[in-house]
Amino acid sequence: MEKHRNGKILALLFAGVLMGALDISIVGPAIPSIEQTIHVDHRSLSWIFSIYVLFNLIGVSLLAKLSDLHGRRSIYILAVSIFALGSAVVAFSHTISTLLIGRAIQGFGSSGIFPVASAVIGDIFPAEKRGKALGMIGAVFGMAFLIGPLIAGVMLEFFEWNSLFLINLPIAIVIIFFSWKLLPSHRAKEPPHFDWPGMFLIAILLASFAYGINSIDVSEGLPGLISIDVLPYFIVSILSLILFIYFEKQSRSPVVKIQLFDVRQIRIIGIVAISAGMLQSVTIFVPEMAVNVFKVNTSKAAFMLIPFVIAVAVGAPVSGRLIDKVGSRIIVIAGLFFSASGLFLLFLAGNSIAWFYTGGVFMGLGISMLQGSSMRYVMLNEVQPSDRALGQGIITLFTSIGQMTGATMIGIIVASQAIKTVGYGRAFIVISAFAFFAMLLSICLKSRKDELAAASAILDLQSS
Repeated sequence: MEKHRNGKILALLFAGVLMGALDISIVGPAIPSIEQTIHVDHRSLSWIFSIYVLFNLIGVSLLAKLSDLHGRRSIYILAVSIFALGSAVVAFSHTISTLLIGRAIQGFGSSGIFPVASAVIGDIFPAEKRGKALGMIGAVFGMAFLIGPLIAGVMLEFFEWNSLFLINLPIAIVIIFFSWKLLPSHRAKEPPHFDWPGMFLIAILLASFAYGINSIDVSEGLPGLISIDVLPYFIVSILSLILFIYFEKQSRSPVVKIQLFDVRQIRIIGIVAISAGMLQSVTIFVPEMAVNVFKVNTSKAAFMLIPFVIAVAVGAPVSGRLIDKVGSRIIVIAGLFFSASGLFLLFLAGNSIAWFYTGGVFMGLGISMLQGSSMRYVMLNEVQPSDRALGQGIITLFTSIGQMTGATMIGIIVASQAIKTVGYGRAFIVISAFAFFAMLLSICLKSRKDELAAASAILDLQSS
């Protein structure tokens, strides 16, 4: 009976994460239709993507912490409801400002869906079965990037772009209904207390970092980093980080427990998460690279990513099953090795389509091993049950920071070179070097035996 119920819960979480992930991949095909009905300048166009990521970053710590305090069910329902509200605002928007407000609300709502879903898996599955479940949830992202553009293309043939967001409303209603019936609703034993000063500081930190990094004019190369439109925001980010760490150490219920980073496993996984985000950012630029190298149109270049996406969709559940057998250390090392090797193959590809596809498959397998289950598995094993959603939020936070940093770094390196293909090659080498560095650090992660012992110790502590 319990196994049957857990299967239903997993399907429910799968649906919620898929809904959130699809709204990243369907926006691209919708941009031309949006431009036909709403006046959008180039800077605002980029913010249709960036504002979603920004509010996802701001919301992830808040909703993850609230989930640990008030229970998974109520916060998961709240996150899905906020996401649905944002979808409605976007669908009925007639100006770019309203559309951006809707995207911000969507991003904030989606920030609670994946961390809470991962925390629920930690709550209901034993340590030896979590990898498979996390792998299935991780495969959603591969599916979303594969079917998102296809769904968008088909729907735009028959409906206006608004329909891409309106479809979220009935899906959200179904998810909310079954969430109320199926999800656990355990609350913290201590009276709920929230660290609002910490939340305010992390919002300032992330907003200034995101705005600064998205304001960099990559055409200027390295000088773009110290322009008046960028440098002040980075300074605010650094000052906010210092204040945030100070206040969080004093807080009795911090948004992010700084003490968690005293644990070697969590420090290493934080670096791995940033590296994984940087690796994911590469996929944004691969189609343009294909256009320049293979002289194809943008549509065909996008389809050239299909082997990569299939590798993600297949690799995530397979690596999830393997993690239950061999442990997270081997999967993390393999994921970073495949990703870095794939990037190196893209660098060496030249005009060889075979090497290009091989590099894409290697990257897809590597990213699926990292994002699918391994990082989240490590975090679930290292934190107390009361901090599970918070731990998953940290993974999401670090990955998103890596995505923004990687995308900007690639843009700056490419812009600094006279020949784009040379710039892409150098950028890929730099990011693969980061991945290899993270791989060497990952050798220090716990063995499978030590992982199970740590999970057992936490379970004993919870029982007592």
